[in-house]
Amino acid sequence: MRIFSHNKFLWIVAILSIPQPMAKAARDFDLWLIGLRNEARGLGISSQVLENALRGISPLQRVIELDRNQPETTMTFKQYLNNVLPASRIAQARHRYHDNREILEDISARYEVQPNFLVAFWGIESDFGRNQGGFSVIAALATLAYDGRRSAYFRAELLDALRILERGDTTPARMVGSWAGAMGQAQFMPSVFLKYGVDYDGNGRRDIWASRGDVFASAANYLKNIGWRGDENWGTEVSLSNNFAPELFGLEIQKSLNEWGALGVRKINGAPLKGNLSASILQPGGAGNRVFAVYPNYHVIRTWNRSNYFATTVGLLADAIIQDSH
Repeated sequence: MRIFSHNKFLWIVAILSIPQPMAKAARDFDLWLIGLRNEARGLGISSQVLENALRGISPLQRVIELDRNQPETTMTFKQYLNNVLPASRIAQARHRYHDNREILEDISARYEVQPNFLVAFWGIESDFGRNQGGFSVIAALATLAYDGRRSAYFRAELLDALRILERGDTTPARMVGSWAGAMGQAQFMPSVFLKYGVDYDGNGRRDIWASRGDVFASAANYLKNIGWRGDENWGTEVSLSNNFAPELFGLEIQKSLNEWGALGVRKINGAPLKGNLSASILQPGGAGNRVFAVYPNYHVIRTWNRSNYFATTVGLLADAIIQDSH
């Protein structure tokens, strides 16, 4: 009895020594988790999955910091290209393209997405699977759903992540990704994974963390369903006439290649633009940067990631891969 009283006293002292804002935050998060668990159970998530996924979970301070401190990029397009698309990555992409040619061609035939684009997405999103992010997806999404700027969005993504665990595609320990919850080698958000993930190797799990076939097939399935055109490229670098009107820049302005050609737009090698394919003239990073005529597939790339820097770089890497495909 004396031992119990002593321990109880120490426990009370320990609780009282916790700073009150931290203690309140912990209580608030625990209450929030109760509500989340109840909602998840109502969606058919089992108690066992919830226990395994949410045991010992707490907000990740680093995720909160990253979410609240996202400065506008000051990187020029040239700097971005130098960082994201160095010669070493192009060489590695060509190597990976050849090493996975058989799987890529099979998936390309099934989904009508060119294999060089699948490798380009793979390389830029996760450095060919080597950099998938080091955060627990469940913990990161729980943090953002509880404390983030877009709580409703991240709560929905968290519930989708729990659905993935319920299906048995992966485990909480293996479900790693970025601080914002993008997962695996394809960096899919859970909602995208649920809709478009593919079990290419037929083992009963859609594994975008370790199965290259699943990664490529899931990416191809996603692209096809958001409008990819398998018989078209993404765009081409162009040069402009001296009197090209600045108001003609932008994705909202679309003309046929023939019409752009009549306005003095040429391929970078001087060849005229020809054809009825719809295109826009884009200058990522603004004046002084390279100029591109971009096609409908460019808009699809921007559905994957809305950055013009990202979309253009995916296209340039896809082009570079097949320039050395012999």
